[in-house]
This record gives sequence, C-alpha cells and structure tokens, in this order.
Amino acid sequence: MIATPRKPEQIRAMFARIAHRYDLMNRLMTGGLDLRWRRQAIRACALPPDARALDVGAGTGDLAAEALRQRPGALVVGCDFTLPMMLRGRMKPGRERIQWVGGDALRLPFPDEQFDAVFSGFVMRNVANLDLAIREQARVVRPGGRVACLEAIRPPRRWWTPFYRFYFHRVVPWLGAIVAGDRAAYTYLPQSVEAFFTLEELAHAMTQAGLILLEARTFMLGTVALLVGMKPLKR
Repeated sequence: MIATPRKPEQIRAMFARIAHRYDLMNRLMTGGLDLRWRRQAIRACALPPDARALDVGAGTGDLAAEALRQRPGALVVGCDFTLPMMLRGRMKPGRERIQWVGGDALRLPFPDEQFDAVFSGFVMRNVANLDLAIREQARVVRPGGRVACLEAIRPPRRWWTPFYRFYFHRVVPWLGAIVAGDRAAYTYLPQSVEAFFTLEELAHAMTQAGLILLEARTFMLGTVALLVGMKPLKR
C-alpha cells in the first residue's frame, strides 16, 4: 500500500488545501446522501431543545449546522485544527451561530462533562490515535449524553467489492483532480478507509472508552457507519 499521511501537520495541510471544494466533493462522492446521513446522526443524538453540543473535527460545520437546524435553541461548538476549513465554514450562510474553536481531537480544549452530545463526521479515520480521540469525546460529554460517530469504514468483501474499489480508487481521485485540483488528497481518502476499522472494531473502540453502545448501523452497502454511544449515568 502507498504510504498515507498520518502526522497531524500533514493532515492539517491536506485539509487546508482542499477546504475550498471540500463540501462540493462530499456531495459529488456520495450523490448528496451524506446530508441525509448527517441528519440521521444528529437525530440519533436526541438533543434537548437547549442542548450544548460539540462537533469534533467540524471542518466547515455541516454537522454543527444540522444540529442548529434541528435544535435552533442549542449552543453548538465546532472544533477543528484546520483554520482554513473553519474560515470557509464561517462564510457559509446560516452558520453565524456556530461557535468556532481551534483544537485537537486528541486534546479537546474543554472541561469534563460540558456537552449533552458530541458528534463527528468522517473525521476519526484521520486521527493519530482513535482510542484517545473517543476517550476525549466521552470525557467532555455529560453522564447520559451521547457520542455519535459517522464514518467511512472498511466494508466486508462482497460481490460488488471490485466495483466499489474501482470507484473509490479510480473515479474519486479523478474527481478530486478535476473539482478540487488535488488528486493526492483524494487518493489518500480510499487509502485511509482501507486502513481503518470495520464496524465491529469501531464499536469495540467506543465500548472500550466506557460508552454504552446504543446504535450501530451502516449505509451505502456497508461502506459508511453511524455508531452512537451513551455515557453511563453516575451512581
């Protein structure tokens, strides 16, 4: 396998390069289905009307914006370590109420038990330490609160696997070169998915962080997963 960027500074630089076309590429790669998955992820968080919610690796704020759409009275924080992504998000209409904070998913700059829900979208496969990232999310969510992870996962082998691999390894980099002007970033994407976990492995990581797994389901022929865990109530 071709080496993929793993160091935080490489990941940051890559997302900074593609920030101007990141949302458009997400729509094109998924046929717009990612918007539906984000809606379902936020609904699964069961946000109260006055929720305090955190979007980890918020990027341009798609999940944070969806949380505000569903719960206009919520306080929603978008945390990311790539400034150009957040700046791009701030320019998008309807995202003025997102509170943007620079921060690393492995060292979230928040006290314990601050949020009713913590969620992430297509971020966890890019962190250097998945277990630590999930533990940090479990740390900052209140007891009874939820942690939701929407992520591209390594799918099981099926009859359609060759077609999936052709699309992901050939078509997606081509789209990245044409639309975002960055073939390398969208060559990294399929490599990062193949190096990532299966649904079962990701679920295990969430339970190892002390979360009670409430939901684990897949979309798009098992290539995208939504997992939701709850922080246990204190005795």
